[in-house]
Amino acid sequence: MNIKLEKAAEIILRGGLVVYPTETFYALGANALNKKAVEEIFKVKKRPLSKPIPIIIADKSWLKDIVIEVPEVAIHLIKKYWPGPLTIVFRASNKLPSNLTGGTGKIGIRVCSHPLAQRLVSLVNVPITATSANISGEPPPNSIESISLNGIDIIDGGPVLGRVPSTIIDVTSTPPVILRQGAIKITYLKI
Repeated sequence: MNIKLEKAAEIILRGGLVVYPTETFYALGANALNKKAVEEIFKVKKRPLSKPIPIIIADKSWLKDIVIEVPEVAIHLIKKYWPGPLTIVFRASNKLPSNLTGGTGKIGIRVCSHPLAQRLVSLVNVPITATSANISGEPPPNSIESISLNGIDIIDGGPVLGRVPSTIIDVTSTPPVILRQGAIKITYLKI
């Protein structure tokens, strides 16, 4: 069912799931601080429990509460690419549920540039999950018509770019490791 932002925020804060648009694909959102909601994400997506679930935050100031450290390289990347389709992997603080990190102790985070996603995360005032709204292994959806998950409320943002996912960079090691080349092409990190 197509819903408005305020209703989606209520659902997330009650521990439910919603589908929302990002600058790349439609994502499956839940309160990332709610362990049971995160469990539901794994179940609905049929996602292996060892695969971490990325999150979005409203702005970089939220990092201090959810990561252990923000390395200098991450500060450079944040200034250049946030908001946008760059997911940065940090060491997660113990404020995040361990199931969110897939037991890795790391968390992928981005500030999404899609205006509906930005407004949603600001409304709920908690990090929300940002895994694609599909069954694991299926193509990620770029329109509400291509979403295969049933029974989950959707914020219709129209078609999204949906050509490539976000780029993922792990800054927990030196040098940082590009885990996935995506919407932002990064070949060399000069810090």
